[in-house]
Amino acid sequence: MKTVGIIGGSGYTGGELLRLVVHHPSLILDFVYSSTRPGTFIHETHQDLLGQFELKFTDQINTDVDILFLCLGHGNSSKFLKNHTFSNSTIIIDLSNDFRLKKDSKINQREFVYGLPEINRTAIKKARSIANPGCFATAIQLALLPLASRNKLNNAIHVNATTGSTGAGASNSATTHFSWRNNNLSWYKPFTHQHLGEIKETLNQAQGKNTDIIFLPQRGNFTRGIFATAYTFFEGNLDDAHEIYHEFYKNAPFTQVSKKELHLKLVINSNQCFLHLHKHNDKLLITSVIDNLIKGASGQAIQNLNIMMDWEERLGLQLKTSIF
Repeated sequence: MKTVGIIGGSGYTGGELLRLVVHHPSLILDFVYSSTRPGTFIHETHQDLLGQFELKFTDQINTDVDILFLCLGHGNSSKFLKNHTFSNSTIIIDLSNDFRLKKDSKINQREFVYGLPEINRTAIKKARSIANPGCFATAIQLALLPLASRNKLNNAIHVNATTGSTGAGASNSATTHFSWRNNNLSWYKPFTHQHLGEIKETLNQAQGKNTDIIFLPQRGNFTRGIFATAYTFFEGNLDDAHEIYHEFYKNAPFTQVSKKELHLKLVINSNQCFLHLHKHNDKLLITSVIDNLIKGASGQAIQNLNIMMDWEERLGLQLKTSIF
């Protein structure tokens, strides 16, 4: 059994990670660090964990833990690692955006590898530090990577993606409370979302040149999940597109291509990404659906860990979706 420490376990991402770690057959929870709730039982914050274990949040850190997950707000992981040194043997997986770009990937003699298994599996296997991808970035990259791998992204790519309220974190804000979010829809950060940097870097890695992505993110009136659509010029027919996607994802256990139209509930509470292809004249429309807290965050972190440890990639991630 490998010991696990979690830094920042009181939010949505930390809560989902706790649920996965507790039921993972090769992991044992060592500590969950919280600067705001030390001494309180974890199940008082994550009430569905009542009866699972009696561990309390702590303000003490075991720097020799086998595996460390950082579930801190953006900008806080780098500050934390500058102030805390861990054993060289400790695996660190960061779920913020602090180390995702190549220019930001090094700190304290550690170099973080971008943790998108569908393209970086070989590098992940050799890594000791992982920068977990963003939720929007995961959904959009998985929609576009097969085309990039065949040098097919030569025209503008238009992306529209809607996320649930948990994507904004557990802290209260004007756009997450019930009265505002319910029966409502809005866009935010048009053309400038922070995930664009990692998306473009990965597509450039796959295709060898820059791509023009026009991205409009939206806030949906639901709690979790991302429904993303992307369209661009494609000169082949639909069968050609299916061949490209099926070939690219033939060894990817958590990315599936469906011939039926998709809806969001198909993937909620799972580590799956479902894709659908639709051809209209010279445009290919790709639909991508994920759970923002699982495949878009905590589940993908466990998937990366399984790869790093040479465990079966699905270990601890055989989750039942809540389709109804």
